[in-house]
Amino acid sequence: MGILLVLDKPEDWPLNVEGVEVVPARKYLTDTAYSERKPHKVFNLCKSYRYQSIGYYVSLLASARGHKPLPDISTIQDLKLHELVRVAGEELDEVIQEGLKEISGGEFTLSIYFGKNVEARFNRLALAIFNRYPAPFLRASFEKKDGEWRLEGLRTIPSSEIPSDHFLDVLTFATQYFNRPHRRPKQAEARYDMAILRSEDDPTPPSNEKAIKKFVKAGEAMGFDVEIIGKDDYGRLGEFDALFIRDTTNVLSHTFRFARRADAEGLVVIDDPESIVRCSNKVYLAELLQRHRVATPPTLIVHKDNAASVPQILGLPLVLKQPDSSFSLGVIKAKTREEYEREIDRLLKISDLVVAQAYMPTDFDWRVGVLDGEPYYVCKYFMVKGHWQIYDNTKQGDDKLGEFETWPVDACPPEVLKAARRVADLIGDGLYGVDIKEVGGKAYVIEINDNPNIDAGVEDKILGDEIYAKLMRVMLGRLEGRGR
Repeated sequence: MGILLVLDKPEDWPLNVEGVEVVPARKYLTDTAYSERKPHKVFNLCKSYRYQSIGYYVSLLASARGHKPLPDISTIQDLKLHELVRVAGEELDEVIQEGLKEISGGEFTLSIYFGKNVEARFNRLALAIFNRYPAPFLRASFEKKDGEWRLEGLRTIPSSEIPSDHFLDVLTFATQYFNRPHRRPKQAEARYDMAILRSEDDPTPPSNEKAIKKFVKAGEAMGFDVEIIGKDDYGRLGEFDALFIRDTTNVLSHTFRFARRADAEGLVVIDDPESIVRCSNKVYLAELLQRHRVATPPTLIVHKDNAASVPQILGLPLVLKQPDSSFSLGVIKAKTREEYEREIDRLLKISDLVVAQAYMPTDFDWRVGVLDGEPYYVCKYFMVKGHWQIYDNTKQGDDKLGEFETWPVDACPPEVLKAARRVADLIGDGLYGVDIKEVGGKAYVIEINDNPNIDAGVEDKILGDEIYAKLMRVMLGRLEGRGR
């Protein structure tokens, strides 16, 4: 993907960056050669992004042409809303206080060039702001009130406002950003750019290292240029055509922000933000499954007004689930009335609603992976020896996991596959893992996950490399479908 630097006046950019074409804004808007070009990254350095100005139209038409503008229209509009800037300041409070702790006085202005500042000590703060508002040049204003720094203003700046003594630094930052030497050379035959979001510090990643490498290889074989990105690459999402999230998802984590922005920018996204919202809250899932009369263990949504009656209705032992729990964390089996009262009191301090289910013991849970509405893979996950779950979070390493068996999809009991399809359809058309207990020949849905495990050596035991290729084919098909 080529790189275009678009300015009102090219002479305002007295810097030469290898591999970057400098284009006058009016030429970019009016010359049909640019509208017919294959996708490019467009860095919009116009003096103004005011509504219906030339700068506004550069980003707007770049999106329409399938190019990747920075800033995009969403960022341009967000920067105009003071309330959004204030909220961003609150969310970045820890980074702001740490970054400005040595600054004296009551006011401070920070210039941000491609996510960096001319003083390296401010780079963490500069990158955090750039990730929220991806634009080449930003200027952030801070004020100190009651001993705390507050983000009071944020705006884009034209290249003409860059101090002359900053130009050498800006040249360095621009060169690093455009060329990113850490990224491998782009495949000559690549048609699309795909990002795989993965954090090195995720304690329970949905795919192991070997599986990630296989996803990359499968993507490259289908014409994707695949890059592994991390949580600090939020500002670069506009460079890609597709995003595949392989981090543990949560609406309060960076994964949801990535999914939401990627979806807004028109990327093909798995996991999409709507699926993350629906699957990450067990209260929502309980209500959804009850409404559609999907067979589950007897379930109640618990609140302070009905908490006392739950043990009588469901019996003991019973299972309590914190709404946003994952990997068996926040899922508790209460064996006695005393345990129940202690745990429900604790959980109701975290969330106003909690899920309670009758305890349904089985030796294993079925996991049906569903992709694009169809069963994708099937595993049996056995309970950890001496424990009632497939994970035992009191143990370490492999001891915390139960045994597994990977099955051919067509060998799975039909009622299990039918239940998995039905539940996945209620969520969307993404990638899901439906957990099901089979009792007396009947399938009972336990939960549905939006980013199920696909680990090399486990879920790929039957399909082998095809499990990775199939997901990439779905992503490719959606991209090509958008192009028709």
